[in-house]
Amino acid sequence: MVAKRVSEIPFSGIRKFFELVEQSKGIVSLGVGEPDFNTPRPISDAGIRAIEAGYTSYTSNWGLLDLRAKIAEKLKVENGLHYSPENEVLITAGTSEALDLAFRALINPGDEVLVPEPSYVSYKPCVWFAYGTPVAVPMREENDFRVQEDDLRKKITKKTKAIIVASPNNPTGSVLTKKDLKAIAAVAQEHDLWVISDELYEYLIYDGEKHVSIGSFPGMRERTITINGFSKGHAFTGWRIGYAAGPAEVTELMMKIHQYTMLCAPTIAQHAALAAFNCKKEVKAMQEEYDRRRRLLVAGLNELPGVTCRMPKGAFYTFPNITGTGMDSETFAQRLVKEAQVAVVPGHTFGQTGEGHVRCSYSVSRDIITEALSRMQKFLAKKV
Repeated sequence: MVAKRVSEIPFSGIRKFFELVEQSKGIVSLGVGEPDFNTPRPISDAGIRAIEAGYTSYTSNWGLLDLRAKIAEKLKVENGLHYSPENEVLITAGTSEALDLAFRALINPGDEVLVPEPSYVSYKPCVWFAYGTPVAVPMREENDFRVQEDDLRKKITKKTKAIIVASPNNPTGSVLTKKDLKAIAAVAQEHDLWVISDELYEYLIYDGEKHVSIGSFPGMRERTITINGFSKGHAFTGWRIGYAAGPAEVTELMMKIHQYTMLCAPTIAQHAALAAFNCKKEVKAMQEEYDRRRRLLVAGLNELPGVTCRMPKGAFYTFPNITGTGMDSETFAQRLVKEAQVAVVPGHTFGQTGEGHVRCSYSVSRDIITEALSRMQKFLAKKV
């Protein structure tokens, strides 16, 4: 009586632990990847003005042209990407919708999509929903969780249609270097593949690392869909505004699906997003605070018995190795939340290569991080 393909897809492991936290009292959560900052005031004020001005009707299916023009200018100046705001930039209800639209516009039944793992939990289900086949490409801790060219090549078949690139990465916090991206670009061009580049954490990069957009490389504009938005860098999650930029042949197809399923992204939030381009100071201040939290959390995790943790270069996640505790990631997370009242996400949620790790988010205050580390220390002192 229901769609088998949908019923067989598991619920998000992240949501599972988030709901557990909501139902329990006294739990300290490092589990959910959402900024704890308020949306910068200029953005909120712009949203309020939009309501007062009566901007509550539909926009174009593509989104506000003024917003698309701002995004196109941003992509040109900051990312070296050149797209027409008229028909190559699409405003979506968050980057999640942009990803879904990209897969549905590109994939035919049976097409394969290379998904480097550990990866964001939505990638594989979105491929399944589009009747494609996700193919996991392992990323390993010894390579700083950066996808390797040889591993990509091993997974390519005649059915391969696209590669997902996510930098900075959720859940590992890894950042792909220019050399890494050039290697991926060479593979994509050699095998005539699309690249879907998720760049949502672009503004959350540390230690002097620089964000590079793979679509800016020679020969990549015509085969890359760049996905981005305001949620993470601008503390804008609930407003639900993302965007996709790519060649018109695919963005027009994405718009067609969007037209029938969503119609347009939230109008008030689109007007608010126009103010985001004037919030560089606020974004930088949040990035600097995340950096302080990052160092605090990594240092504390490395002091825990049985735990080691590399220093992530981006996003707001750490991905500590917990194999020294003698527990698998599911057991570790379940016992930690029940016995120490600290929530983390099991690594296997993000793919098989995530086993032996857990995701800890530092999108929470330093006080919460310190309390979580204290509870984890007491828990592991008894168990290891």
